[in-house]
Amino acid sequence: MTIKQLYQLYREHPCITTDSRDCPKGSIFIALKGDKFDGNKFAVDALQRGCAYAVVDDPAIPELSGDKGDPESVASRLILVSDTLQTYKDLAREHRRQFDIPVIAITGTNGKTTTKELVAAVLSKNYNVLFTQGNFNNDVGVPKTLFRLTAEHDIAVIEMGASHPGDIRTLAETAEPTCGIITNVGRAHLSGFGSLKNVLKTKGELYDYLAKRGESLVFLNADNEKLLDILPDNVWVAPYSQYCENTDGCTVGEFLSCNPYVLFRWRESDSNLEERGKKPVWYDVQTQLIGMYNVDNLLAAIAVGLNFAVSPADINAALTEYKPSNNRSQLTITESNHLIVDAYNANPTSMRAALTNFILMDVQPKMVILGQMGELGKSSEREHQKLVDELQKSGIDDVWLVGSEFAAVNHPYRLFADVDEVKAAIAAEQPRNRYILIKGSNSNRLYELPPLL
Repeated sequence: MTIKQLYQLYREHPCITTDSRDCPKGSIFIALKGDKFDGNKFAVDALQRGCAYAVVDDPAIPELSGDKGDPESVASRLILVSDTLQTYKDLAREHRRQFDIPVIAITGTNGKTTTKELVAAVLSKNYNVLFTQGNFNNDVGVPKTLFRLTAEHDIAVIEMGASHPGDIRTLAETAEPTCGIITNVGRAHLSGFGSLKNVLKTKGELYDYLAKRGESLVFLNADNEKLLDILPDNVWVAPYSQYCENTDGCTVGEFLSCNPYVLFRWRESDSNLEERGKKPVWYDVQTQLIGMYNVDNLLAAIAVGLNFAVSPADINAALTEYKPSNNRSQLTITESNHLIVDAYNANPTSMRAALTNFILMDVQPKMVILGQMGELGKSSEREHQKLVDELQKSGIDDVWLVGSEFAAVNHPYRLFADVDEVKAAIAAEQPRNRYILIKGSNSNRLYELPPLL
């Protein structure tokens, strides 16, 4: 069965499931495989639970040899392919091709999820926007998002994550974006990438795809020299910057304060203003985001909004109204403390950004709870040592470090094996009246701490 033939089947049964425990009547089950599971083993169960068809890639499934003459038989409802994951992606791409709309791909080491949400918030002022929910940004999540596309959507905003070379190329070939943003490039997932050079090359696969596609638009952080170095010649560019002296064509922003929320200002490019006969106007925007590092993410959303004719007033309203709720750049005020929670992801770049912002905040007293950084490979000990060295220069004395990676380096701070030990210390000591930065990878489970503080 070709992808086009399978897509015709999908049009008759427009619901895809990859979970045999969730089988809506008449849906199509695709038997994906992982390190600890094999969907092929549950394909027949999926049919019995209500799926109309099941796509499998294990020719040894006994039921495949059954009677295919009966359209209601199990054998006739099992569709054998060479690779179910590839079929899942190809089918999602075929679905995406039914819609002639702008598709904006967003990737980067840090800030891609926040940027995705800000872009979606801005565009939603004028359009019906499909955008990635949560962190469904891998080769399973991106197709899942694409299958949600309907004729009612005007624009799609697709987040793309990567942990190995080639990941972004594969995702771009699936989603076929018309526009792209690389937020930044930093030291993350080094165990998978091997080096910062490979991180840059992988993120740059988005630019490569857009250049090959032609007539594509890149929303460019013009302050990032790494991105400037890999920018192709044959793409249109909508730049944004905090430091651009020449504002011709460039959306410009300036950080003002973060006590604790970011206040910044921005203005349109000179060329945009001239086209409409307008004079330069600075807009001050009070956000509900923590962290001066978010100014780049905010400017990216502004650049996108302007390109799609969202008015400055609507852009400002969207950015003012947006409130994070995903353990990213989030302020939580409890009866006892002010918590700055960024407990979803952590790598050397994002750790330093969070600490720099916390140091700049004009609040006292300060406390830091940091979880170890994962997936750094051979660089792990060096990166954790650099982090604690910077902490010792910060002037923050009340520092709690969580995880064995911190145990392997030299520092004067309190060390906890895991989040459960931290919980016990909080219960015993009950910290109060503090501003507490909680930062770490999701695997550290530091997101369990706010209710206790």
